Amino acid sequence: MAKKTLFKGAGVAIVTPFKADGSVDYDALGGLIEFQIENNTDAIIICGTTGEASTLTDDEQISVIGYTADKVNKRIPVIAGAGSNDTAHGMQLAKRAQGVGADGLLIVTPYYNKTTQRGLIKYYTDMAGAVDLPIIMYSVAGRTGLNIAPATAAKLADIENIVAIKEASGNISQVAEIAALCEDKIDIYSGNDDQIVPLLSLGGKGVISVLSNVAPKYTHDLVQSYLDGDVKKAAKMQIEVIDLCKKLFIEVNPIPVKEALAMMGKIEANFRAPLLEMSDENRKALKESMIRFGLIR
Repeated sequence: MAKKTLFKGAGVAIVTPFKADGSVDYDALGGLIEFQIENNTDAIIICGTTGEASTLTDDEQISVIGYTADKVNKRIPVIAGAGSNDTAHGMQLAKRAQGVGADGLLIVTPYYNKTTQRGLIKYYTDMAGAVDLPIIMYSVAGRTGLNIAPATAAKLADIENIVAIKEASGNISQVAEIAALCEDKIDIYSGNDDQIVPLLSLGGKGVISVLSNVAPKYTHDLVQSYLDGDVKKAAKMQIEVIDLCKKLFIEVNPIPVKEALAMMGKIEANFRAPLLEMSDENRKALKESMIRFGLIR
């Protein structure tokens, strides 16, 4: 039986704005949330990779999640990043995120110390057992060094509150295999803005998007066009935004997207070390792409 879908369309992997002193800029975050909702974003994914969760303290992370849940106020789903390279720590974060109002959880695989595929099954089983919320598994081996194999995803798809996978491997063949093995047991979301349409063609429900930070309506409309059956329009939109997608990853995420939002006047381009501001050359390339796309003048 198919599980309840958390969202269809474009969910934004939203940034965490910081002030010059390094503290969270809640006013700027509130502005970003309203900008997203006004422009038809289908879900807010808070404290993921793009949200610099790895340099937030636990208390900061939970505070940011709680603030976001309160600000959104059930208008769209709020999906909170959790998980850890330490299962006990990940379970604690997941429980606390549930306690402050998250509608779902994005659970990253263990990183650095990693685990085996058998260990992954135990990890996600334990995480799912710690909370009542629906869980999206997050497969991003480029960050964690650990891929969720299709056969592993299929085993985990049998767990009631594991409802989806964010697939950021970049491997469309792997996505096809996951779709074949899992059938309708879990939803699949693209974790790559340059592969939205290919993933939708394999039955994906949408994207968890960096691009949506700066172009929320465009990203929503791209996915919606495909879901409405206008594949040609969606493909055209995908192709037209490819250059901007690439420029948003010209340096490690979220450096470029925060710089882009700063160019749009929405946040200050502040980061937590070891991240730092873009090189002048890359900032110029990003700015030129944004001008071409019509985001700034």
